[in-house]
Amino acid sequence: MSKRFYITTAIDYVNGQPHLGHAYEKIIADVIARARRSLGQEVFFLTGLDEHGQKVQQAAQAEKKNPQEYCDALAADWQAFCKKLELTNDDFVRTTQPRHKEFVQAILSKLNDTGHFYKATYTGFYSAKEETFLTEKDRRPDGTFDPSYGEVVELKEDNYYFKLGAQQQWLIDYIEANPDFITPTYRRNEVLGFLKNNTLEDLCISRPLARLNWGIPIPFDPNFVTYVWFDALVNYISIAAAHGDETVLAASGYQPSTLNSQLALWPADIHVIGKDILKFHAVYWPIMLKAMGLPLPKQILVHGWWQKDGAKISKSTGNVVDPIAVINEWGLDAFRFYVLRELDIGPDGNWTDAGFRSRYQAELANGLGNLVNRSLSMLKRYRNGVVPARSNELAADAAKAADETRALFKQSQLQSALQSIWGLVNRANQYVDQTAPFKLAKDPAQAQRLDEVLYNLTETCRVLAVLLWPFLPGTATKIYAQLGLPGSPDKLDAATWGGLQAGQVIGDPAPLFPRKDV
Repeated sequence: MSKRFYITTAIDYVNGQPHLGHAYEKIIADVIARARRSLGQEVFFLTGLDEHGQKVQQAAQAEKKNPQEYCDALAADWQAFCKKLELTNDDFVRTTQPRHKEFVQAILSKLNDTGHFYKATYTGFYSAKEETFLTEKDRRPDGTFDPSYGEVVELKEDNYYFKLGAQQQWLIDYIEANPDFITPTYRRNEVLGFLKNNTLEDLCISRPLARLNWGIPIPFDPNFVTYVWFDALVNYISIAAAHGDETVLAASGYQPSTLNSQLALWPADIHVIGKDILKFHAVYWPIMLKAMGLPLPKQILVHGWWQKDGAKISKSTGNVVDPIAVINEWGLDAFRFYVLRELDIGPDGNWTDAGFRSRYQAELANGLGNLVNRSLSMLKRYRNGVVPARSNELAADAAKAADETRALFKQSQLQSALQSIWGLVNRANQYVDQTAPFKLAKDPAQAQRLDEVLYNLTETCRVLAVLLWPFLPGTATKIYAQLGLPGSPDKLDAATWGGLQAGQVIGDPAPLFPRKDV
């Protein structure tokens, strides 16, 4: 059984509605998943929801609902959001599902039996908003805590702790020996800086039932529930276990009651996450996996945050971008294109409505849309929509774009891949201007030359559909349909020049990105 390419997003916390940042992360993962499928790999793409913890319990109380009801209503919204983005995820995890809860309890029992936990009394400060304990180091010079922590209370309580400290040097060595484990490089350096300049404190993995009842019960002590982060991170392997992954089942000793599939998934090839949860994924998670006897994920791919008009996105100030509204007005592919073309994976980005409109007009409507429309319209007008004999004038340009795109897909360099594809769009538009087919059409002596030009343009449109499919699946499929080709252009091998046969009859050209008066 061959291992699938396993890619995950972070699971989103259900204390509100999805926003631009959530859409961005999901689209990154979806494009990587589609790109890998187009390279011929079998892929498993997981996204989902994190539904336990104090914030959810409080939000449910505020709405006078029980927590499960509250989560069910929001989960429906989040699943609709994934559909709206046309994600190709293979599963959707909710941490309130029995398959996840049972696995978390199995792994807790195993780690407890093997001596990784101990019980201790904690006295100190606690931020309910961030669901985290704070120390003296977190205080500001005047003794107060940063307002981002919300209300901070003093607590004295018993809890279970996971021994992290003993693993510190091992983790530093591992990150240094595996330069691609955390990417981009400056995030890797950030984690190494943290590990080399701080002593790792043991991780509290429980909360007393008296204070929080909305969590997975600790199997060896009914007075406690599992800390939400320990529960959340485990989703990446609980779902692998639910799909019969032998590596995970063997390490955990867990046997699911029903097995619908048997897939080889673990280790994950890529965890796509935001920079705010880097410590959990690059410090706590590797140590948890090592304690379980499981291999580490191959890569943690860390993206930045979006601002709007140079300021923090904030519901309270109304400085927001509603992905659904943008998609409804401009189309899904325009939205997918903008977030990936505007922002490389890593740094922070700045959304401006003017920037969005300008990319739509220049690159989608006037660039790609115009190229396809005029190429196919000329073939209709001058050759009744019948593809002429093969000509190879743009073959080298197309091959260069295809080779670059293939290499960039393997490195998850999505922005660079789009830039390379647009190099071909621009080259083909330039070719129209240089060859002036509308002039050739007026001179019967130039009939063969016109055939050559029309073949090069039409075949370039076909190659572009194949290269664009992971990014703009709807548009790529429309281009194929307009070329009169069946199916969708979802295999990168089809980007080889010469796929259009002489005599092929194309369909009807229609604008891909209607111009908007703005």
